[in-house]
This record gives sequence, C-alpha cells and structure tokens, in this order.
Amino acid sequence: MVIKRVLSTVFITFWSVFVLMPILWALVTSFKPPEAVDFGATFLPFVDFTPTLLGWESIFGVGGGNINLVPALFNSIIVTFGGAAISLVLGTVSAYGLSRFAYKLGFIRNNDIVFFFVSQRIMPPIVLSFPFFLMLRDLRLLDTHLGLIFVSIGGLMPIVVWLMVDFFNGIPRELDEMAMLEGYSPFEAFLGVILPLTAPGLTVAGMFAVIFGWNDFFYPLVLTFGQVVTLPLAIVALNATITPYWTLSAAAIFAILPLIIFAFAMERFLSKGSLSGAVR
Repeated sequence: MVIKRVLSTVFITFWSVFVLMPILWALVTSFKPPEAVDFGATFLPFVDFTPTLLGWESIFGVGGGNINLVPALFNSIIVTFGGAAISLVLGTVSAYGLSRFAYKLGFIRNNDIVFFFVSQRIMPPIVLSFPFFLMLRDLRLLDTHLGLIFVSIGGLMPIVVWLMVDFFNGIPRELDEMAMLEGYSPFEAFLGVILPLTAPGLTVAGMFAVIFGWNDFFYPLVLTFGQVVTLPLAIVALNATITPYWTLSAAAIFAILPLIIFAFAMERFLSKGSLSGAVR
C-alpha cells in the first residue's frame, strides 16, 4: 500500500510538472525583456533577468503598437458564453426527455437519438462550413455575434446531451413519481426536484461547453471577415507579422486566463447535488 501511494504521488507530480511546464515557461517569457530572449536562455525572474511588462503592454495596444486583443476577448466571451448557455438549456431539457421517456420512430430508439447527437461531434467541421455559410448569408448573420452563437450551438449541444443523459439516468425515477404524487406537473418535477440534483452534471457539461466553444477556431475563421474576430483567431493572426516571443507568450497566457478563472469559479459546484435526503 505504501509503495502504491509513493508511486502514485511520483506519477502525479511528474505529470503535473509535464503539463504545467509549457504554461510556466510562457508565463515567464511574457515578462522577459528583449535581451533576456535574444541573448541566450534565461529562467528565473529577478535572478536571470529583470521582469518587464513590455509583452503585456503590446497585447493591449499600449506604446503605439497595432495589437489589441481586448475586442477579440469580448467577442469570444459573447460568443462562447452565449452559445454555451443556450446549449446547456436546450441540451439539458433534451437529455431529460431522452432519459425519462421512450421514443420510437421505426427502428429508431432513444439510444439512436443520443448517438445522432454525438455524431455531430464526429463530423469534421469543414463538412458543415459551406451550408452554415450559405445559411448565415441568407439570414444576413455572417460576421455577427448572433451568427457565431447559432453555429456554436450545433457543436456544443451534443456535448451537453451526451453528458447529461448519463446524469439523469443515475437519478431514480421514483423521485419524479413522488414529486408528481405531491401535485407537481412533470415539468415542475423536473425543475424543482430533479434539476437541483444534477448540479455536478450541469457544471461539468457547462465547463466542457465553454472550453470547446472558447477554443473553436475553424468556424470563426470561415464565417467572419474582421468585425467579430474571436481570441484564437486574433492570436493566430499575430503569426502573420513579426511578433516578438514575449508578446506571443503574453497573448497565450491572456487567452487561457479566462478559462482558468471560470474553472476555479465553477469548481465549488462540482460537490453539490447529493441525493441524500431526496427520498422519504
């Protein structure tokens, strides 16, 4: 048992260092002055080099630079959280229906419908890019927040349905029946009894939706022309010019910082939703 615990600790430590090292390296590089990058490797702030805010000032357009990632940040926030919120609502209701009711259309059953949702993530985005382009063009939603939100729902809702069906399946159906015996309608039983018990599932599904939506690059590339540039697209565009390493590192940290803050804010909800006390 002791050997197993030691090996687990060593493995977790090694893996944590392996995962965090690129982020730590980018964070340190974002505070380096030019000479700390151009004249050999440096590692420790205040020891190998004197930290500077030159890289961070560059991504905010301070000092006369033509780079400003703040508009792209707000575009990403609007598109990602808008699409994730709508997907979470629609996907949760759909998952509850697939968990609690039996559907039959020819040979199609509930599991087939769930697989249909998941298959939307299997399909390469380029397959849907042209139909989405034509649809948004006809609706005059190209290069708009609403257009990107509409498209993102198609990619994020399958994730929510896939995750939430399992969470609803893990909640006894007797709870629905007891709630309806108390005078609740099926929808009131869903909102008042079942949904609060799925707080961990909603948190996980919401986090996955936000992460996938935030990192989406292909659809903003195809469906926008400059008005609604998201953060991943804006950062990749930096490679089109001669951008210093300290600026690129600051941009990389700037892109993942909102997700880190969001993850810490949502972590406390993962422990909620116990079934204890739910059954009389």
